Amino acid sequence: MRLDVVTIFPEYLEPLNVSLVGKARARGSLDVHVHDLRDWTHDRHNTVDDTPYGGGPGMVMKTEPWGEALDDALAGGYEAGAHSPVLVVPTPSGRPFTQELAVELSERPWLIFTPARYEGIDRRVTDEYATRMPVVEVSIGDYVLAGGEAAVLVITEAVARLLPGVLGNAESHRDDSFAPGAMADLLEGPVYTKPPRWRGRGIPEVLLSGHHGRIARWRRDEAFRRTALHRPDLIERCEASGFDKKDREMLSILGWSPSPDGRFWRRPEAVEE
Repeated sequence: MRLDVVTIFPEYLEPLNVSLVGKARARGSLDVHVHDLRDWTHDRHNTVDDTPYGGGPGMVMKTEPWGEALDDALAGGYEAGAHSPVLVVPTPSGRPFTQELAVELSERPWLIFTPARYEGIDRRVTDEYATRMPVVEVSIGDYVLAGGEAAVLVITEAVARLLPGVLGNAESHRDDSFAPGAMADLLEGPVYTKPPRWRGRGIPEVLLSGHHGRIARWRRDEAFRRTALHRPDLIERCEASGFDKKDREMLSILGWSPSPDGRFWRRPEAVEE
C-alpha cells in the first residue's frame, strides 16, 4: 500500500516511523510519503489560507497550493507504479470511522490524505478531485481537533495492522472489537496473562481449563457483558437472527429480549452491572 499525506506539519507524522507502522514501512509493506503543503506556495510568507467568503471567524485553506500538491502527489505515485488512488479527507462532518471502513480502506492500494487546519479546505478542492478518484470524508469522532493530522495517524494505524504480514499473528485481529463476522457489533472482553495471581487477584478458572469450547463461550459471553455495559446501542441495532441459542440466553440474562422487528430491546427491569 502507498500512503501520501499532504500537511503543513510534516513533523506531526513522525509516529509513522515507529511501532507496527514503522516496521511495515521498513519491510516495504507500506510506502509512506509525507509532503509539506508550503512547498507549493509562491509568496514570501508561504501563505496557505485566506479569509472566508461570506464572512465569519477563522481562515480557510486555499485552493492553489492544495491543487498543485495533490497533482504532484498523484504524478509521483503514478510514476512509481501506484494505481487506483483514494482521497481520504479527515473531517468532523465525514462518515464515522469504523472497523468496517478500516477494512475497506485496507483493500485499496493507494490512499492520499488531506489533513486540514483552520476552518478546513476550500470545498472546490474536494469537488475537483472527486472527478478523478473516489473521495472518502472520514470522521474519527464527534469532536473537533486543531487539525486532521491526528486523524491520519488513527486511520493509518487501524488500516495498516490489517495489511498482510503487518501483525506477527495474522489471526490477531479476528476477535477484535468490531471485527467483521461474529464480533461485528460487539466489544472484546477482558484479557489476562501470567502470573496467575497478582496482588491477591486471580483469573477466571475457565481460562485454565484447557477446554477450548468453554473458553470460546466465556469470551463471547464477556463480550456481551462489556457491550451491554458500555455500548448498549450496538446491541439495539443487532438482528436477533444473527445470534445462536447461547447468545440469546446470555442476552436474556443481561436484560435483553428480541423485539417484534427482529432486533433487541432492553427490558425495564434490567439491572445495571
